[in-house]
Amino acid sequence: MIWIDPPVWAAHGRLWSHLISDASVEELHAFAARTHLPSRSFEGDHYDVPAERHAELVAAGAEPTSGGDLARRLRDSGLRFRKRRGERPLARIVDGLAAVGGRHTLEVIASTLEPPASSGAAVVLVHDGEGHVVLVRSHSRPGWAPPGGKREPGETIRACAVREVAEETGLQLDPVLLSPVGYERVVVRAGEQVPPWDAGDNHIAVYAARVSRRPVRPVADDVAEAGWVPVDTVRQQCGSQPWWVLVDHWLWRLSGAGAPS
Repeated sequence: MIWIDPPVWAAHGRLWSHLISDASVEELHAFAARTHLPSRSFEGDHYDVPAERHAELVAAGAEPTSGGDLARRLRDSGLRFRKRRGERPLARIVDGLAAVGGRHTLEVIASTLEPPASSGAAVVLVHDGEGHVVLVRSHSRPGWAPPGGKREPGETIRACAVREVAEETGLQLDPVLLSPVGYERVVVRAGEQVPPWDAGDNHIAVYAARVSRRPVRPVADDVAEAGWVPVDTVRQQCGSQPWWVLVDHWLWRLSGAGAPS
């Protein structure tokens, strides 16, 4: 069922309600699409709704309740999205990464905080500040993606990011200059066997690094190609990927434009 609390939450000079489902995120998204709520108002486990739309959404089928009851229902549903203060949940997708090869939930979080220390892999959005991003194509995976890979034993996550970029593009980065963009959380339920992913939380750190545009070439044997790609082309090549929402959010922040829809 869809639930909505009173518009009593103040932000950005307006009052807001929270809209949730106590059954599934899919039900919540379906209701939001039917009532034309913008995707940018999704906060990982709820939609923020301006006060002037409260009555309309109740008429469309949302059940009104108190803020305390809504919070309890969200907690009991198991759909509460875990995040740190200042982070922005962008997506929660059941079996979102084909590479996992088993049952899991993918959660995508935008964050300027350092990624979780337990991150087992890193990805770097290498850009020139002028509308180009580095993408690589692997022999083992279809399509193009930003450079990145698994952390080696004893390696910090920043060192992992720098090494993977060097191996896949030939670029040498200063780990101190990496800017946190966010992270992906791959959640494997207890009892599920999805090697090499552990039961519980598995984090993939995402950084950004600005460098002057210069030739790139793969060093590692498992990378077929690397190149600078215009952002519009990157969107065409990668826009259907589940992690794209994080890149899109980063591009919006980079441009200083209005929030993506």
